[in-house]
Amino acid sequence: MFKSNVHTIERAARVILGVGLLGAAVSGSIGAWGYIGLIPLVTGVAGTCPLYTAFGWSTCSVKTASH
Repeated sequence: MFKSNVHTIERAARVILGVGLLGAAVSGSIGAWGYIGLIPLVTGVAGTCPLYTAFGWSTCSVKTASH
């Protein structure tokens, strides 16, 4: 559906950050604002970031066509 614009390492970092924030929110150690972790979790799993798309950015490697 959407073109991937997030590098594999960044995707992993987003998923880890998202799970960490959500876990802290569920346990009550950081409060309800930790549910913001849904954003990096979803963008990490999907591999696309709407803000990157809006600004025309990409952290994916550029693939060159072999002739």
